Amino acid sequence: MNSVSIFRIIFPILLLVSMQLKAAAPTVSVFKTPSCGCCNKWVQHLNANGFDVEVHQVPSTAEYRQKYGIPNKLKSCHTAVVGGYAIEGHVPASDIQRLLESKPKAKGLAVPGMPAGSPGMEGARSEAYSVILFGEDGGTSVFRKYAGE
Repeated sequence: MNSVSIFRIIFPILLLVSMQLKAAAPTVSVFKTPSCGCCNKWVQHLNANGFDVEVHQVPSTAEYRQKYGIPNKLKSCHTAVVGGYAIEGHVPASDIQRLLESKPKAKGLAVPGMPAGSPGMEGARSEAYSVILFGEDGGTSVFRKYAGE
């Protein structure tokens, strides 16, 4: 069997596997204002980590925070939903993946404010921040902590 024959066998298999992996990627619906550049960077972060992203340009994200039950004390510049969970702010993709895999009884995750060094807010400095898990009742707990530099 020559290399061309092997390629003809393996290529369709690889193509099929990659299509199935792509189909299995969770879709994140993001609600953001048109002028927010850090939100665009966060969307790029999600794409680079295997998420399909649908971006919805909206005049204000307040309506979506309320719709998805995100407490005001956790607000940030964009709101997203994925797999039945609400995501507020610059939550790292790895934490969203962990949330979807572990399926805790919770409403979602949030990174309040816009901490330097979080995905989409990269720059010369990095500050400590926490990813917060919040429940239907408004209760919160730390899902993961990130150290600053």
